[in-house]
Amino acid sequence: MPYEETIQVVQQALSEALVELEKWFEQSEESRCYHPQDGGWSIQAILEHVTLTNHYLLLIIRQGREKALRRAQRGESIHEGESDLDRLTPIGHPDAFPWIRPEHMEPTGASLEDIRTRLHAQYQECLSILAALRKGEGSLYQVRMSVQNLGKMDMYQWLYFLVLHQKRHIAQIEQVFEEWRRAVS
Repeated sequence: MPYEETIQVVQQALSEALVELEKWFEQSEESRCYHPQDGGWSIQAILEHVTLTNHYLLLIIRQGREKALRRAQRGESIHEGESDLDRLTPIGHPDAFPWIRPEHMEPTGASLEDIRTRLHAQYQECLSILAALRKGEGSLYQVRMSVQNLGKMDMYQWLYFLVLHQKRHIAQIEQVFEEWRRAVS
């Protein structure tokens, strides 16, 4: 089936990112609320930012899913192949490039439970979108991504971008946690 490997990679990456993020909800409040010396965000703020960014990415992905499915219903052919996910790899590395986020993606101080609930709902939605696009339909619609001049990306690439953004912040969370651990020891 077309895009089978792509779908498996995205689904596995989504699952792994959720497991990684989930463990930070179990850390002590002191470690989650610690603000690094460079003035950066606390772990809890980073977790909230992840859900805010997911929210806005999912707006685009939802619309893209609907357009892709309409194209499939009209009989547009799905070509054999896979999405080029490798071109998105730099997105997952926190120091690969500077990233200026929009103001609406900055943390607002949501409760830990609200953040966790949003994250799990977003994960389920991503899986639902993948299931809806299980026959390669996600390749039928592309939307331009301005970050790193990535250009047009299909819906699988958009979902993978969402995951890599999470991984980028998992690395940031780990750095904040290590700084906190050094500070308290």
